[in-house]
Amino acid sequence: MIDPRFVEAAEAAADLAGTIIRPLFRSALLVEAKGDASPVTEADRAAERALRAFLTERFPTHGIMGEEYGTERGDAEYLWVLDPIDGTRAFLTGRPLFGTLIGLLHRGEPVLGLIDQPVTRERWVGVAGQGTRFHSPMGGTVGSRACASLSVAELSCTSPEMFPPADWERFDAVRRAARRVTWGGDCYSYGLIPLGLVDAVVESGLKPWDWAALVPVIEGAGGRMTDWFGQALTLDSRGDVIAVGDPALMPEIVGLLGRR
Repeated sequence: MIDPRFVEAAEAAADLAGTIIRPLFRSALLVEAKGDASPVTEADRAAERALRAFLTERFPTHGIMGEEYGTERGDAEYLWVLDPIDGTRAFLTGRPLFGTLIGLLHRGEPVLGLIDQPVTRERWVGVAGQGTRFHSPMGGTVGSRACASLSVAELSCTSPEMFPPADWERFDAVRRAARRVTWGGDCYSYGLIPLGLVDAVVESGLKPWDWAALVPVIEGAGGRMTDWFGQALTLDSRGDVIAVGDPALMPEIVGLLGRR
């Protein structure tokens, strides 16, 4: 049973991040290049600083891991995992296909996850043992679509560039078997799985702050999220992920990804 205070704090933290991010959306931003060449903006940093300060004040014994400022108290029983703007390229180019990700791990297991789109005001909240909640002024109802075969599946992936050559060959087998693939979306695509609009997302090289918040959202809607071998994601995982709305779809994807 998750302490309701944790859920309340995650939602309040997302509200706080939104007040920082919204004024900067579609504005002139100073962009730098990180070592991995992904863009960083003051919105990323300012939002993460605010999130870390807020959660540390609320839960001083909890750990925090974030994309911009690393890990504090990483051996704590509870670890908050933060990505203030997942989909920075979308943010920089004025597309509302990014989101704030706030996850909570309990002894390494994802137990709480929140996807917040601060511009469209959409929010997904997943809590272990509970059904995923979704709030949006644009409509949409939680309910993953029955889809037991890739031949009728809507597949999504952020970019083909995320795959090294060996992984691309494996992903391409999934892509060719799917009914259709849609590129782009970052965390937003994962949010479409619980709404029954996307059936599967397959990606490579994600970091914990990219996936920790997504697992409870996907699984709280009846789906599954694993690594490419069908195993539970952990902080030691390579970051190659599968998310499906219908668990019956998982064996076919795992089988294709296992082919060399």
